[in-house]
Amino acid sequence: MRVEIQLRIVSDDETMLCDDAVLRLDRAEHRLATLGVSLAEAKTLLANVQNRLVAAQAADHVARHRSCPACGRPRPIKGYETVVFRTAFGVVRLPSPRLVHCRCQAANRRTFCPLTGLLTEHTAPELLYLESKWASLVSYGLTADLLKEVLPVGTTANASTIRNHLHKVARRCDAGLGPEQVGFIDGCPADWKELPVPEGPIVVGLDGGYVRNWDDRKASFEVIVGKSVPENREHRYFGCVQTVDNRPKRRIFEVLRSQGLQMNQDLVFLTDGGDNLHALVDGFSPCAEHYLDWFHITMSLTVLGQYAKGLAHHNVEEATAMQTALERIKWRLWHGDAREALIRIEDLAEDLDVLESGYPNLARFAKATAEFATYIRSNRAIIPNYGERRHNDEPISTAFVESTVNVVVDKRFAKKQQMQWSKVGAHRMVQIRTRTLDGTLRETFAAWYPAMAANAA
Repeated sequence: MRVEIQLRIVSDDETMLCDDAVLRLDRAEHRLATLGVSLAEAKTLLANVQNRLVAAQAADHVARHRSCPACGRPRPIKGYETVVFRTAFGVVRLPSPRLVHCRCQAANRRTFCPLTGLLTEHTAPELLYLESKWASLVSYGLTADLLKEVLPVGTTANASTIRNHLHKVARRCDAGLGPEQVGFIDGCPADWKELPVPEGPIVVGLDGGYVRNWDDRKASFEVIVGKSVPENREHRYFGCVQTVDNRPKRRIFEVLRSQGLQMNQDLVFLTDGGDNLHALVDGFSPCAEHYLDWFHITMSLTVLGQYAKGLAHHNVEEATAMQTALERIKWRLWHGDAREALIRIEDLAEDLDVLESGYPNLARFAKATAEFATYIRSNRAIIPNYGERRHNDEPISTAFVESTVNVVVDKRFAKKQQMQWSKVGAHRMVQIRTRTLDGTLRETFAAWYPAMAANAA
């Protein structure tokens, strides 16, 4: 069996621009591996079609600009240059003529290249999208290998190029953000009463993950990530490196606005109580509330409970008293009595300071208790009645954000492998990865290149 695939390109005036065979196949053997088109043959087919189609489109574009729009005379060609255009189906090299402006009209420059008006970028949007999306999921090197494996992208695909392209996309994403503001509350109470009834509350959880610093190999820096969960809309991720980002509140607001935030809508922020997050969650809505999530409280209490269990091997009576004290502290915090809970934590810290025991971790137990007291003291204003909120089916924990930290930060930034990142590189990666994970990266590209939305449909 012989197969021949022919490509025919016809212009608007029925002129034949191309009528070539783009792939010839011989199927003499009937075997499983020879059924259909192989990956290598498909890559050859795509590369040949792409090369001819782009060349025909470029030639048609040049032909449309060859004649002077004023007098109709053809513009002289001064010379040719070669323009390289990288696509998902191969690298295309195009002859780019330099035309001389007609004398019938004044011009700032004597010559111009028509293709510069068509090729505003030298990488096709579809390839840029694939590089950015795949690089946000796996390493730059693996992305280059994957692209070469399944697409005829050529030998120019490498980790450095893909990293540079991802950074370029992230910079463009940041360029679309509006200016930073202290607050985003708009209108007055009278206006808010006229707004339609919102669909439901929006719950926003924020937390941080740590990444090894490329510039200071022994240190780490924090990546703030969050997840916005409306009642009846799609969830959205966001994130930033605060020491790099100068518009973190604007970034959060744009996510909330895309989810239909209204000034009369309940907005709940759940955080771990970090000092860098208090100012970050203020000023988004008159109905906003900020609470310390229960998950982080229970984590601290669990650690203290483990110390108390260790103490039991050396002093059973004291350990039992400590465990009872911790249970009462937890009960007070669960019911929102931060004042009494703090008093009891401070008393426990004092008892540990004077306790004499052979328990080797006693000093650590005392230090952890003192740090827990500082933690509750700093955040007592945002400790609600967790029991009442749970009874009313209201959110009390950012456990879902812990999984967000794992998905956004740990899995891509290779926490177990201790990969090192620059702060700028990590910030830009987070911008693309969050959009990939919540499915909005394609929408972002479609806003820049509207034809991509039409092609996707």
